[in-house]
Amino acid sequence: MVNDKDGINGRQFEWVSYDDGYSPPNSAIHKYMNAKKVPHLFVATGATKWNDPKKFPWTMGWQPNYQTEGRIYAEHILKNNPKAKIGILYQNDDYGKDYLKGFRDGLGDEANSMIVKEVSYEVADPTIDSQMVQLQASGADTFFNVTTPKFSAQAIRKAYDSGWKPTHYVNNVSASVGSVLKPAGLEKAVGVISTQYLKDSTDPQWENDPAIKEWKAFMAKYYPDGNLTDASNVYGYAVAQTMEQVLKQAGNDLSRANIMKQAANLKDFRTELLLPGIRINTSATDFAPIESEQLIRFDGGKYIRFGPIIGK
Repeated sequence: MVNDKDGINGRQFEWVSYDDGYSPPNSAIHKYMNAKKVPHLFVATGATKWNDPKKFPWTMGWQPNYQTEGRIYAEHILKNNPKAKIGILYQNDDYGKDYLKGFRDGLGDEANSMIVKEVSYEVADPTIDSQMVQLQASGADTFFNVTTPKFSAQAIRKAYDSGWKPTHYVNNVSASVGSVLKPAGLEKAVGVISTQYLKDSTDPQWENDPAIKEWKAFMAKYYPDGNLTDASNVYGYAVAQTMEQVLKQAGNDLSRANIMKQAANLKDFRTELLLPGIRINTSATDFAPIESEQLIRFDGGKYIRFGPIIGK
């Protein structure tokens, strides 16, 4: 699409895409990219290690970091159910452990007394059924579900089918209506709480929103087989718009150093796919572009936003 619009600053681009298969060893390129001084931008994960400009000045994440999001859920629980008995399911890697740390930090001194069960799973596991049985048996009335989309759908379905009805918090990564809630069964996901920082393409309130209409036109022309209900497709477009802004700011100097300089100099930038009030800001000491989110609750057909924008 960018090339069809005459590129950026008169330049056309070649796009090369490889599938990393969500294989943990691929994380090893983190050190390699920095040793070779290759811009490693807008990594699709909220793990806090991607926001470390002192140790890794060539790597930058994009989405809100997992520890921040974990604290948001913890604070909501403390405010609304301070006597909650909490069960946690998390992926046994940086992703899951970051959420867990933020959540525990948010609970503070109450963490050990409120959390009655923590169980983990491996990304190669076929199901999380046994973990869900353990969590239900723990007597937890509140469930923090820190999973990737496949396992999130399994957890939502298993909780419902087994008659366990905790207050259910699902991390943002795995809260997509299209790729998680529909496979789980929309009726089984009623009441699920998560966070949002991007507009939800399935939400009727954005039906006539110019940014969503532009995105849908892009999908129709350039990715007609793409799922319009999969939040990852909105995410990918928004990240690409951020990269486009960096390249625009770089002008005619496309040196590696200047690309990183511009990525670390985004000031109140908005892709209009972000929720109102959320902006992208970076600096030489802040490699976390998005640091705000809003709580949402699923009503069986769509997510309803509630409360204020939380974060910077």
